[in-house]
Amino acid sequence: MTRKNAVIMAGAIVAIGAAAFAARRLTAQPVAYDVVIGGGHIVDGTGNPWFDGDVAIKDGRIAAVGRLPATTATRAIDARGLVVAPGFIDLHTHSDIPLLVDGTAQSKVRQGVTIDVLGESTSVAPRDGLAPDAGRDFAAEAEQATVTFDWTTFSQYFARLERQGISVNVISHVAAEQVRRVVMGYDSRPATAAELDRMKTLVARSMREGAWGLVTRFESGGPEHPEEIIELAKVVSSYGGNYTSHIGSEGFQQDRELGFAIRVADEAKLPVHVFHLKIRGRDNWGTVGKYVTMIEEARARGLDITANQYPYTAMFHGWSAFFPVWAREGGPAKFAERLKDPAIRERITHDHDFITWSKEHGGWDGIVMARSGSEKNRRYEGLRVAEIAKLRGDSDPADTCVTLMAEDGGRIAGIFHAMSEDDVRLVMRRPWVAIASDGSAINLEAAGVPHPRNYSTNARALGYYVRDQAVVTLEDAIRKMTSLPAQILGLRDRGQLREGFVADVSVFDPATIGETNSFEKPKSYATGVAYVLVNGTLVIDRGNHTGARPGRAILGPGSRPPGKTSLSH
Repeated sequence: MTRKNAVIMAGAIVAIGAAAFAARRLTAQPVAYDVVIGGGHIVDGTGNPWFDGDVAIKDGRIAAVGRLPATTATRAIDARGLVVAPGFIDLHTHSDIPLLVDGTAQSKVRQGVTIDVLGESTSVAPRDGLAPDAGRDFAAEAEQATVTFDWTTFSQYFARLERQGISVNVISHVAAEQVRRVVMGYDSRPATAAELDRMKTLVARSMREGAWGLVTRFESGGPEHPEEIIELAKVVSSYGGNYTSHIGSEGFQQDRELGFAIRVADEAKLPVHVFHLKIRGRDNWGTVGKYVTMIEEARARGLDITANQYPYTAMFHGWSAFFPVWAREGGPAKFAERLKDPAIRERITHDHDFITWSKEHGGWDGIVMARSGSEKNRRYEGLRVAEIAKLRGDSDPADTCVTLMAEDGGRIAGIFHAMSEDDVRLVMRRPWVAIASDGSAINLEAAGVPHPRNYSTNARALGYYVRDQAVVTLEDAIRKMTSLPAQILGLRDRGQLREGFVADVSVFDPATIGETNSFEKPKSYATGVAYVLVNGTLVIDRGNHTGARPGRAILGPGSRPPGKTSLSH
């Protein structure tokens, strides 16, 4: 056969094939799906460029992705001009009790979040031997007033969540602090061999019940008893879990804290994740690159270390965080008792740590009262300490701060304007950094003046940092909220728009998505999210909450019997 004839024949074969394909499209029998999201810009979560296409959903899972001809569906969604992405996974939340108060998770699902990860500080379990009200969060007492702490184990907590109904899925870690409190209370001494064995037993039980790993929280300098943490991390590693750490020194003893996290990765042989990588205190601004380098050098050595951040320059936690350690020893009740003593209050105001740490947290012009522990002082919520001192006629804001804490039994939560925008942007550009809120699933009736991140973390990242500031691309921002968190956790069937994956899906308008709130007026839902599906069920429909509660607890690798591949029950 001549070359010319071969070319003619090849062309004929291609033409015949194209005609046959077209004929198949014209004559194909329609495929019936539950939901088809059609004509959108698909951002699949991997970081790949968007493409035009459709997403079909059947029986709670993604049945097909691409240009889908001849389809029928119980519900067809026109996504032209919209972005279709995987549901967002929030790696750092405090939604454990708020979801029992209001399972609709309004602040989260309205910005596209479909999974909240719980457990930082004190996890919901284990609770063996603890008093019924142990674990209540003073910053959310009003919201928790109707919650009875009637569970002991993770299994019992997850069962209650699903019985009451939730609109998002949940994952939880087990907190080392919680385990220690069950075994030793607030005693700060080293554990005995028997006590450590009991802690290891409780961690192992928690992993079998569905916890995903061990989480620790250090305010400054790392753990008092590092060997205990290493031993607990080894238990978690044996169940295929991970280790996550809140690093609280935020630029002051961060070398030591981050160094310990790297040590856990090395000795316990498991992935390590760092909560909200950031720097506080104006004198430290610009130094975050040092800690970025530490992580990247550890990764270069083969250690699986990642981090997350929230896209804001202010923090939120209790005012107690900048009080001297000696004043807080023994737990909240003893701290509150000490504050009643005028001599101790005077000592605190002159304590070097109190003076230094208050400056590091933004100073009296940067520390806000977000939530008071008493009705008497709620008139000051939303105001900075310097403003409160002026209203009260106090000459020294430090005295104002300590006096208010004494009046409220140490139960004041605050917002701290202490971070640098340049640092936030530098961290955001690292490929191993995910977006996470450190917030909660709440509604507009939340008490006090919450941090705006509760309502807008993901929307702010996509609106301000992607569309307005071009700090990262749309595809990479979505990767940081979907497939990267799934990879960090070890989720095998979520975080991407891929056939066979669970149908957690967010559909939003890239031109309008964004925050509608501020630090001064935080209680406002994000805008731009049109549709959200959780486990294949519409929870947000045309921007409105449907009332559906299809969420469930997603159980960790230690809970799966041999041969089971699904990560959720």
